[in-house]
Amino acid sequence: MVKELGKKIIAQNKTARHEYFIEDVYECGLVLTGTEVKSLRAGRASLTDGYAMARDGEIWVSGVHIPEYNQGSWTNHMPRRERKLLLHKREIAQINGVIKAGGLTLIPLSLYFKDGKAKIEIAIAKGKKAHDKRNTLMEKQAEREVAREVSRRNSGKGGKRSKDQDYD
Repeated sequence: MVKELGKKIIAQNKTARHEYFIEDVYECGLVLTGTEVKSLRAGRASLTDGYAMARDGEIWVSGVHIPEYNQGSWTNHMPRRERKLLLHKREIAQINGVIKAGGLTLIPLSLYFKDGKAKIEIAIAKGKKAHDKRNTLMEKQAEREVAREVSRRNSGKGGKRSKDQDYD
């Protein structure tokens, strides 16, 4: 059997970077059942309501939706069950220390296969306030406008000029 190589992304939490300031990112393994793996290989999962928590010296992810496998029988899994994450003890201790300090949370960023093994990327994050979100959107919009103008100038089109603009 040919071993899979590379990284195949299954699901991403696109709103996470908009809703949170990302402090630290960890790559974790997942404890999964057979039908969960088959459902993931079909490319079906959702991280939108997911979060992670530390309990009894272990890290658990909850709210991640992996739908039931279509060809599964009575052995099918619960779509939103809690799943244990696989991390080193020192990483768990580090995460526990940071979370206990307060104001931070664990959120899943992406779910993928790396060299044939299911992995999840979790982040220690701090929630953004409304004005932080507006500032982030304004910065992204300004970057897009600058890139658009540079692209226009490099292509030689230059775009339309208004009366108020100075010529070079």
